[in-house]
Amino acid sequence: MKKEFKSGFISIVGRANVGKSTLMNRLIGEKIAIMSNKPQTTRNKVQTILTTDDFQAIFIDTPGIHIPKNKLGEIMVKSANSTLNEVDIVLFVVEPNTHIGKLDLEIIQKLKTLNTTIFLCINKIDSVNKEAQLESINCYKDAMDFAEVIPVSAFEGTNIDKLMQCINNYLPEGPKFFPEDMITDQPERQIVSELIREKSLHLLDKEIPHGITIEINTMKKRDNSDIVDIEATIICERDSHKRIIIGKNGQMIKSIGTNARRDIERLLGSKIYLNLWVKIKKKWRDSDFLLKNYGYNQID
Repeated sequence: MKKEFKSGFISIVGRANVGKSTLMNRLIGEKIAIMSNKPQTTRNKVQTILTTDDFQAIFIDTPGIHIPKNKLGEIMVKSANSTLNEVDIVLFVVEPNTHIGKLDLEIIQKLKTLNTTIFLCINKIDSVNKEAQLESINCYKDAMDFAEVIPVSAFEGTNIDKLMQCINNYLPEGPKFFPEDMITDQPERQIVSELIREKSLHLLDKEIPHGITIEINTMKKRDNSDIVDIEATIICERDSHKRIIIGKNGQMIKSIGTNARRDIERLLGSKIYLNLWVKIKKKWRDSDFLLKNYGYNQID
């Protein structure tokens, strides 16, 4: 008897900076969502697809849930919350804490209202011993009854196979929603933009990364050549930030471009010429017009 094919949508939720994007990239085996040790790295819902012989899992990596300080922050939190009623499985990602913080408690209260399967995914177990892992598991299990509790290390790959098996067990029967060779619904331009922003997050300090966004001005393959020309603008909010982004003798913006180019070339499979500019747009994170222009759409 032929085995029924399974498919479904899985939302990855949690506080900012608990490793949601790293986990999704590990599950998919491709670098789609940007990763950084700074909170609020992911700004848009990122949808990626894993197709095997038996199932198709569509993962939605959401922005980290946090207390918003501007309209962009409000959009990010609404984006994270909006997926919860639309999916088959929710992966609630936490760190191995021995007590539950206020924001995690608020997320748990929201999860309790849902009529869906919820896994607790305790990430970063490589940073604690077995005793601390067990304490963390018991702490969260006391707060809520989860369908599965899986301790993982997205960074090292620990228990990722176990997590995938649990996902397979709970997915409903269903069709292939996407072609089997498709790994994301994000346009290439958006991924390129996010890769440039990732390098900015790694190289810039303090609040500057959260005050920047990337606008792809042009992205075109040269005639009779495999080289792709990309011109992008780093948008920031202050003149002092612009000077830091450019750096002494242009060294910082050069480093951002050099590091971004490597990942973009891997993504596109072509040599690229990347030209970066910096432009000031004061208070863009609180401007409805600019937020929409840069791709951050309001969610009702």
